[in-house]
Amino acid sequence: MISEKEIINGCINSERKAQKALYEMHAPRLLAVARRYAKSLDEAEDILQESFIKVFKNIEKYRGDSKLGYWMKRIVINTALNHQRSKLYLFPMVDVQDIPLGTDTDFTLREHKLNDLMKLIGELPDGCRVIFNLYAIEGYNHREIAELLEISEGTSKSQYARAKQLLRDKLQKDNDFNYGTL
Repeated sequence: MISEKEIINGCINSERKAQKALYEMHAPRLLAVARRYAKSLDEAEDILQESFIKVFKNIEKYRGDSKLGYWMKRIVINTALNHQRSKLYLFPMVDVQDIPLGTDTDFTLREHKLNDLMKLIGELPDGCRVIFNLYAIEGYNHREIAELLEISEGTSKSQYARAKQLLRDKLQKDNDFNYGTL
């Protein structure tokens, strides 16, 4: 079995065998990341392909400060955001003071199947979906999201609140779910 260090060195030297090994090790998990930001599997596959091109081009810059998989995940997220950036500005993002917030602000989804939830998240409008993924799944805070997307923190917060409300509404309409507090 070839080690990760050997795979990295092989990729630095543009060895196809090493590139294939790296791809096979990480592609399924990274495709799942790309799917969270894309509207379709085809779009997610495009994001993944573009990400791997960036990985192979820049792997010599990988310093080993973090796990390779985490470094690659950041590339996929940034690629997906760049891919979505032009689309995000086509949709109006309202600031937090412009939207009504529900009184129930707890958001728990423990009772729901992951695939069903990912499908519902994928149906969110682009701006809400991207911010929901960055905040709730990737763990970015609203300040970081605002910097990444070049929006205000208030807009990030409002889009996250809107995403939660839309998910709440979808779950309440779906008889297959036993919704808790959302």
